[in-house]
Amino acid sequence: MRYITFIYLFFFALGCAGPPKTASEQHQLNGTWVPVKQEIGGKLLPFGAFEKQQLIILDSGYTFTAESVDKGIVKYTADKMDIYGKEGVNKGKHFTALYKLENDHLTICYNLMGDGYPETFETKAKPMYFLSVFKKN
Repeated sequence: MRYITFIYLFFFALGCAGPPKTASEQHQLNGTWVPVKQEIGGKLLPFGAFEKQQLIILDSGYTFTAESVDKGIVKYTADKMDIYGKEGVNKGKHFTALYKLENDHLTICYNLMGDGYPETFETKAKPMYFLSVFKKN
């Protein structure tokens, strides 16, 4: 009986672990997003630096328009993203990121080195961390 109880508790605990985002949670990110704030290494960027940028997310695909157009794949796990550039200047690159969706704002903290996920949305003293706050257009 203890063995069966242990197995039940083991699988119950696995079910409670941070699961990947469900399809409906991912679909909340679908749409066109425009940046309202950006910073890198703890320094705010002026609005003019990003006023014409936009991010379009459609399920696992993204298109980011800035000075050029980047396209790729984004994979979600809990509150993390893996971003794979397929077209544009970031073709072949892998970026890791932490994200949150709150009050119609999507906040993404990217590690431009791609060698680990940011633990917070803080970029100060981290020159390869880039933070962007988007609002749905």
